[in-house]
Amino acid sequence: MENKKKKNYENVLSFIPTGEYYYKKALKELQREQYPKAHKYLQRATELSPKDPDIWVQFGIVLMEMQEFGPAMEALRTAYDLDQYKTETLFFLAEVNAHMGMFLEARNFAKKYVENDVQGQYAAEALEIIDFAEQEDWQLFDDDGEAQDSEHFYQQEKARRLMEEGNFLEAIKLLESLIEEKPDFWGAHNNLALAYFYIGETEMAKALLHDVLRRNTGNLHALCNLAVFHYYEKNEELEDVLDLLKKIQPYVFEHRYKLGATFALVGKYKEAYRWLRSLQKRGFDGDPAFYFWLSHAAYHSGHEDIAKQAWKHLTQMDPGKDGYEPWAEQAAMPHPDALEHDRDYLVGKLDHPQTSERLFGLFLLGKSAHKQEIVSHPNWLKSEQPTVLETYLLGYALGHPFKAEVPEEQAFMRAMEATEILYQEESMITEQGSYAFQMWFMLVEKAFERRYEFKNPKALAASVAYMVRSSRDRSVTKKAVAAHFGITTATLTKYVNQLIQYLPLFES
Repeated sequence: MENKKKKNYENVLSFIPTGEYYYKKALKELQREQYPKAHKYLQRATELSPKDPDIWVQFGIVLMEMQEFGPAMEALRTAYDLDQYKTETLFFLAEVNAHMGMFLEARNFAKKYVENDVQGQYAAEALEIIDFAEQEDWQLFDDDGEAQDSEHFYQQEKARRLMEEGNFLEAIKLLESLIEEKPDFWGAHNNLALAYFYIGETEMAKALLHDVLRRNTGNLHALCNLAVFHYYEKNEELEDVLDLLKKIQPYVFEHRYKLGATFALVGKYKEAYRWLRSLQKRGFDGDPAFYFWLSHAAYHSGHEDIAKQAWKHLTQMDPGKDGYEPWAEQAAMPHPDALEHDRDYLVGKLDHPQTSERLFGLFLLGKSAHKQEIVSHPNWLKSEQPTVLETYLLGYALGHPFKAEVPEEQAFMRAMEATEILYQEESMITEQGSYAFQMWFMLVEKAFERRYEFKNPKALAASVAYMVRSSRDRSVTKKAVAAHFGITTATLTKYVNQLIQYLPLFES
């Protein structure tokens, strides 16, 4: 035991990494354009050397390269607080503010940079920022047309980022503090209303907006937010607010964007297209949300080429949106006369007090270009006590499978086969053709309740077609209708007699 060699610790050097160590490792990764690795090292460097402005500046630059402008702003402001005379920080603060659309701050920091280092490395770029910011003077003012206070505006942007991250309570606390300092900061009021709406405090949210409109009459952002609230709650007041918004003719780019995006969100696509397209024609270079709404507005108002161009811009900015195009589930551009693509008509059916009309609406939903929008709406498809048939039809519209071995589901699928045969008559539903579907779903509702098996879908579709056509035109014959659907006259007569038993006049 005593012959064991003694361990020699005298030559072991302790290694305690410093912020400088990780900073240098980050610079090596940046030379290789390995931004995620550089980000990791710089984050560690800021933790170990939180008072080093050089590290914070470099961290901000990397964050900008990764398109993380909010965190980049935080990093660069930290560097500026540590050393306000470091000219490099001034330039990158100008750049990140420009990226975030805060052109007043961008211009101010760029001017400070040029004043402090007129021959500096970034002087030419700083002058470009100044020139661009002054062209974008519409952004230099708040909702009320007054020059923005840079610090208050920065705090509002911070609150907006908190909401985007889901930190609504923290955003509310920050916005309430802002309003206490500046009671007429209407942008903070509007964002506070949004934050309350997102946490379910809808009455508080609407009260805040009504207060803004009382004290700042005609505030466009408040009116637009109010329209969105009414839309999500399916309130009748929505149409009144939209009528008011349609009368507004804004000149400021930001207001046109807000108005266009609001119209698009609530499904008023023609109005949305007018304002969003007007911005694009004037050279507006929007963010991903702008191209998202422009694409939807253009597509649903019949401008397919513009819609596809906008979506191409969007996917270049945000590749994750690929596959979610407004036309993704449509084989071709929707026919303008097709009721399944008439959003207001579709919503009216889905919200109808009669079950048979709601069933018709759910079938329309499965064919509609608005399916994605309707399904994502938190209230349109809500029903306190949906019938089994409504549940089945919603599942059918969304492409859910059904079990052939379950008699009830098998009968439902045969009923849907008959419905599809009717639909293929014109491959769309027109106002004239809608009467057959309205009658059919009334029959389906009653027959399903009585466990009708819906055998022979082709004969059922022919029967409905005959019943509707013969009621309008006495010259229509069973022989002609039967031949059209490929069945015998006797079969048609048999199924007409069966379906008649489910008409309201024949109910006991």
